[in-house]
Amino acid sequence: MGSIWELDFYSRPILDENQKKVWEVLVCESPVDTTTKTDTLFRYAKYCPSTEVNSGWLRTALQEAISQSGSPPIKIRFFRRQMNNMITKACEGVGIPALPSRKTLVLNQWIKQRMEEVYPQEQGYQGGSSASVRLDRPLPQRLPDALEGKQWAFVTLTVADLAEMPEWEIGFGEAFPLDLVKLAPETKIPGILIFSPRALPIAGWMSGLELAYLRFDTTQGDRLILETGATESWIVANIRSSELLLQAKGFDIAKQEAKGVHFIGVQSDPQSQTFAGFWLLQEISL
Repeated sequence: MGSIWELDFYSRPILDENQKKVWEVLVCESPVDTTTKTDTLFRYAKYCPSTEVNSGWLRTALQEAISQSGSPPIKIRFFRRQMNNMITKACEGVGIPALPSRKTLVLNQWIKQRMEEVYPQEQGYQGGSSASVRLDRPLPQRLPDALEGKQWAFVTLTVADLAEMPEWEIGFGEAFPLDLVKLAPETKIPGILIFSPRALPIAGWMSGLELAYLRFDTTQGDRLILETGATESWIVANIRSSELLLQAKGFDIAKQEAKGVHFIGVQSDPQSQTFAGFWLLQEISL
């Protein structure tokens, strides 16, 4: 399997000699599991004059990044929806699929680091925070009937437990190194396990959704919502008992204490020693 890249192309808090915003492309490699060393991940950064902001310039920058990395990625994730057309066109120009995604963990951490340490050192720095992304949130969709789990349960694992994830038998999934989040080994990571005789089809379907994060929602009843892609969401479960409501609130608190880190697992039954699917996720602010 090839690598996955994360990309941002946007203006930075720096003015050029004509008092126009300087733009920048950032490209970094997504980690694939908990053993990935973040300092070995490929990164590419290049400033772009405001007069050259277009898909052609971005395509050329991507070609340069591919040349530097030695091989192209299988797909490129991007979170900034207002740049959808330009990024998609540039990626098509180099023959790589572009996917709107909220799973850009390394990229968002890198942007924050550059906002604090790199841009303030540049001539023309103007200060201010990074522009957030405004997302229209359509109503959550129901899961297809054939893909609903027969059972599900709230569970917790520690950071130390998750370090062993590469040794588990997993059909579909994705993870990231927890040193990226800097959590202590004993930190409890909350999650849910979904059980179904159709575990493999469910996991296969979920693997194509570009999973972002799971959240406990109380706006229209109590329910668990799975956020995917750029704006899509799905109702995983409705919380109908006081016991489950207490567990859902506990999940939410534990997720906050774990800096947004949590997980989803799919198994055929509670006795299974393997996972049809397992995803380590983190909710981040874009």
